[in-house]
Amino acid sequence: MSGSSEQTDNPTILYDGLCNLCHGAVYFLIERDPLKNLRFAPLQSESGQRILSENELPKDFIESIVFVEKDGVHIHSSASLRACGYLRFPWPAIKVFLLVPRPLRDLIYKWIVNNRYRWFGKREECPVPDPKDSDRFL
Repeated sequence: MSGSSEQTDNPTILYDGLCNLCHGAVYFLIERDPLKNLRFAPLQSESGQRILSENELPKDFIESIVFVEKDGVHIHSSASLRACGYLRFPWPAIKVFLLVPRPLRDLIYKWIVNNRYRWFGKREECPVPDPKDSDRFL
């Protein structure tokens, strides 16, 4: 990421702030990241849009979470699996699925993404983070 007031050395997850599944996944990660390694921003937020632009992703990119870390930018199943590497035991073990060929992993990931609003619903606007977790959001 380029220099800005919100730049952080912490890995950052951009997620669809209108998606109930994505919102639930963010709080799943927060609860399992007691060291506060991960930062979060809705894709639709000013911070999310800036990070997308800095990483040459389209501003309307909502078909995947985006995981930005020092090693690079990851999308689809790779983003989800790599994010688990920052959680407390046993969740980092999930990274073993990175050994599965990415096209197969992404096929499953995209099937879930394409049905997420139908299965889990969609919000009208991005929710405000819980005050106890506000330091985790850009």
